[in-house]
Amino acid sequence: MSINPADSTTPFASITDVSYFHKEDEVLFSMHTIFRIGDIKQMDRNKDLYQVNLVLTNNNDQDLRTLGDQIRQETFPDQQGCYRLGHLLIKMGQFNKAQEVYEDLLHQAANESDKAPIYYQLGCIKCNQGEYQEALVSHGKALVIRQQLLPSNHPDLAASHNNIGVVYYRKGDYTKALSNYEKALEIRQQSLLSSHPDLGDSYNNIGTVHHSMGGNSNALIAHEKALEIRRKSLPSNHPDLAASYNNIGVVYYRQGDYTKALYYYEEALAIKQQSLPSNHPDLAASYNNSGNVYHSMGDYSKALSAHGKALEIRQQSVPSNHPSLGASYNNIGNVYHSMGVYSKALSFYKKDLAILQQTLPSNHPDLGASHNNIGVAYYRQGDYTKALSNYEKALEIRQESLPFNHPDLAASYNNIGEMHYRKGNYPKALSYHEIALAMRLESLPPNHPDLAASFNNIGLVYKKMNKYSEAYSCHQRAVQIAQKSLPTNHPDFEGYRQNLERIKRKL
Repeated sequence: MSINPADSTTPFASITDVSYFHKEDEVLFSMHTIFRIGDIKQMDRNKDLYQVNLVLTNNNDQDLRTLGDQIRQETFPDQQGCYRLGHLLIKMGQFNKAQEVYEDLLHQAANESDKAPIYYQLGCIKCNQGEYQEALVSHGKALVIRQQLLPSNHPDLAASHNNIGVVYYRKGDYTKALSNYEKALEIRQQSLLSSHPDLGDSYNNIGTVHHSMGGNSNALIAHEKALEIRRKSLPSNHPDLAASYNNIGVVYYRQGDYTKALYYYEEALAIKQQSLPSNHPDLAASYNNSGNVYHSMGDYSKALSAHGKALEIRQQSVPSNHPSLGASYNNIGNVYHSMGVYSKALSFYKKDLAILQQTLPSNHPDLGASHNNIGVAYYRQGDYTKALSNYEKALEIRQESLPFNHPDLAASYNNIGEMHYRKGNYPKALSYHEIALAMRLESLPPNHPDLAASFNNIGLVYKKMNKYSEAYSCHQRAVQIAQKSLPTNHPDFEGYRQNLERIKRKL
């Protein structure tokens, strides 16, 4: 611990002389003492122990005071202590403890108006625990009570619609999610100031749905609107501001602009590290996203490190069958796959699938992604029968749950095309690859890496069909796109260049 006596600080005193353990240099601090984390490093002799260096904060720390005031204002300013405690526990990611608080309050509630906010918070807790059907039940009870007691444009009705939208989004029902988010926005536009943080929440959530449905341009517009509002209304280190930076990063990542994506992810992480506990699930999300960018840029060591941090936090903070744990297993599997360690990749993919099958509807897009990745791992191991089975399952799920031009649907057609290519069925392979390319041309920016992959794959098929001129044209397009979207040392870029050189020798 580092303490500067010249600063105005919370009172503290050395109690070494009166301590039972005389050999220990003990210091007693007052309640509500706050430290900043200066450094965390692993102990040399024990890899399970870490040394954390703490710096006592100054009472006049303006950033800390501003954030504290904002959180107090958000945390039921007009209600009694237990309500405030429960809401604060939710913000800290302590969902089990928060549930205990609200269930006790529910038993004590005297009337329906008292029950509505309790049902609402229980719905939020259940959603964060991955228990989506129970979340919908609790939010539904809160909404019914509020519709009976409140005017149609009351902000609490907007809050209910917003969080019902959150649950549907987590379930993968994007149409119902968007409908509820838009209803919440409509109410908030009628009842709140244009710079109110809740309006920022609505735009943020609408942007997230558009992104999940493949509408990146609409997503970016909504997220930038949310960021604009939050910059005006929130402290610079507020977690919701971090969420906006994060979500804009997600859109840029999907568009293949990894430099911008990493910038926004790092902005988000810096804010979260200032304002959230070290095991908060939102920190895991930031590490997860940074890991995805590093993976896409070919920096596998940094990718594994970031995903490892995300997994460690999630193992501490969410139930063992939570979908976010599955996401961590999936992403670590992706990195091992890119490194060519297919047995490890398959092991992590199967852990992901086991979790998702317990918690998600059978047609959820994440299940499609999981089957797709398992198919890729089997393909790399040469087990084409299991690979094709998983690819076709992924395509079936994605056809049910995603828009027709969604990039993930294109990925399924691409992978099935690759299977037919390996089996020597070149006309069928060409058909699937051309469908994938058409989808990607419609939904992705012109220099996206996935377009390079599609042109490369079509070029390989044309080469096998002895159509060398067509093959050369496709491989040339692949290299041109990769030059603009991938680092020069990226393994895919090198592969595209080699394919172009090989086809040149055939002309």
